[in-house]
Amino acid sequence: RCDDGDGSNSESLQITWINGGDSRCPWSRFSSWLECVCVVTFDLEIGIVSVKTSICYLSFPDSYSGCLGDTQFSFRLRQSVGRRALKFRDDVYNQDAPVTLEVSHFFGYVYFRQVKDVSVKRGYFQKSLVLVSRLPYTHLFHSLLQIIAPEFFEKLEPCLEAVCNEIDQWPSPVPGLTLNLPVMGVVLQVRGKGRGYGEKIMFVFPQNLLPAPTLLPTIHELDLFKCFQSVLIHLQMLWELVLLGEPVVVMAPSPTISSETVLALVSSINPLKFCCDFRPYFTIHDSEFREYTTRTQAPPNVVLGVTNPFFIKTFQSWPHIIRMGEIRMAGDLPKQVKVKKLSKLKTLDTKPGIYTAYKTFLHKDKILIKRLLKGIQRKRPSEVQSAILRRHLLELTQSFIIPLERYMASLMPLQRSVTPWKTPPQIRPFSQDEFMSTLDHTGPQLTSVLKGDWMGLYRKFFRSPNFDGWYRQRHKEMTQKLESLHLEVICDADLLSWTKDKSEVEIVDLILKLREKLIKARRQQLQVKDGVLDKLDTFINSIIRSLPEDLQTVLNTH
Repeated sequence: RCDDGDGSNSESLQITWINGGDSRCPWSRFSSWLECVCVVTFDLEIGIVSVKTSICYLSFPDSYSGCLGDTQFSFRLRQSVGRRALKFRDDVYNQDAPVTLEVSHFFGYVYFRQVKDVSVKRGYFQKSLVLVSRLPYTHLFHSLLQIIAPEFFEKLEPCLEAVCNEIDQWPSPVPGLTLNLPVMGVVLQVRGKGRGYGEKIMFVFPQNLLPAPTLLPTIHELDLFKCFQSVLIHLQMLWELVLLGEPVVVMAPSPTISSETVLALVSSINPLKFCCDFRPYFTIHDSEFREYTTRTQAPPNVVLGVTNPFFIKTFQSWPHIIRMGEIRMAGDLPKQVKVKKLSKLKTLDTKPGIYTAYKTFLHKDKILIKRLLKGIQRKRPSEVQSAILRRHLLELTQSFIIPLERYMASLMPLQRSVTPWKTPPQIRPFSQDEFMSTLDHTGPQLTSVLKGDWMGLYRKFFRSPNFDGWYRQRHKEMTQKLESLHLEVICDADLLSWTKDKSEVEIVDLILKLREKLIKARRQQLQVKDGVLDKLDTFINSIIRSLPEDLQTVLNTH
């Protein structure tokens, strides 16, 4: 059974699945893009026919949203543990994907239709088509839904099965490559974003349908100006809250505004990865509801998007609540919300605003606000305004991160200290005090005009999950770089000569260590010069052949 969030209704949901199966099935190509396609329907008599209740509840707006017509939004779910085939495929994809587009959770992309229908008891036709994927390609999948959903609502399951069969013919999503993705007479031409690559999506229509292609600029980015238009003067505060991984609740009038605002917030610190959890659309039926709303401990480091006013009471102890109003793209700048005290929160009639006691470390960028205002006066397209915003946020994040990257690079051992005869040297530990001492000469003031307490911002950042995630990733990359350098110097050394005056025990120990390094390098797909791994493999085999036959037999069977 399912209610609307306040316990007053008892309508049921029915869900139909078209699943991609696992990687050994004929649906393996489908599965590289989508986990499954769901059709979720309100049904007063049958009830829920699937145990996947989280997806059911997340696929429908609650009764407070009043979404008539067609509505699109997104949600995010944890992946179940222990799925080795999925993990392997995710690791391969993540190897080349930007850290901000790495896969770790499931995303649900929803196309919901609600229209009056006197033939059903509720008085409305209500149905959602949901694409569930591990890929965070918001713009691509919502564009795909705009093509297939209207046709699906007319022709139902047969249409959907045909679409799934077409998706099963798509090449796998490889970051950095241009792919042609045919669906329903349209070819989506996609350039996936890789590390160091750009991206694009192009709709290429057959000439008998439309004469010219329609170009879409991105696979995952949102219209930032549309999302932030009522909070532009507080953009600096929102950026800091996300950077520091602060607990934030976005209360919105619809799941569309909720999900787009949360996704826009999380993307505001690109290219830094947001290492906390975030839920673009969160309901009381979510499996993490109790975990995230307990009052026995401090609020967790998550960003939640909600639409049910019930949450105002639930989240009264949270430090930052953003109450959004309806988004209206008019000629003039929408009314800017105010920062208000948390005590001003009212259960049912809470006005739009940012309810927080947070004080920013950096000053506002008044030049940016003036530039955006001038753009509104000149009727500059929203895409251009968004590009200005995205560029500003990118440069701000880079100004903050570059000193950290520069200091982290200084912790790397010198290349000449890597020798074939010793274990690779250790990376020096990160010292916060030592880093802070570098800021006077190499701090963010070199690339940013913003004034304020940069040092205070860094100190708080060091206590955030985003710093921990960034440091772990950089340390892992540097460790792998050291391993790669070590492999290369080993291959350049004359190891055969080294073995001539060594005992069998020492030679066997060398072989076992080299084998272990070789296996690890292939498993981690280390970036080494061409031919290094093959050369090392050949060298190991040549040493084994120089040993007595009994030892050769032992080593060749392990």
